[in-house]
Amino acid sequence: MKQKKIPMRKSLVSNEQFPKRDLLRIAFNKEGEISIDPTGKAHGRGAYIALLNQEAQEAKKRRVFDRAFQTKVSEAFYDELITYVEHQVARRELESATYSADLAPNYD
Repeated sequence: MKQKKIPMRKSLVSNEQFPKRDLLRIAFNKEGEISIDPTGKAHGRGAYIALLNQEAQEAKKRRVFDRAFQTKVSEAFYDELITYVEHQVARRELESATYSADLAPNYD
């Protein structure tokens, strides 16, 4: 059976290639609105960062979306981005956690 191609994208912060599903897309539309695009299907130009806490912090510090979209991006958007990435990282950690039946409370 033929291997399915995995789309790769480059993170703006680290310049590393990652599978598209491991990245977060930021969309900039024609009206000049910038938004977090969790589905990856919003209209407009897209830029990607890895779903890592340090990448979001570095994006704010270096203001990478100001340069990528050639516009002034508000400080509030970067704060919202950091909060969103922290939440998604926490969700992924919970998904990968395994629980033992020995740790379950005994209701007998």
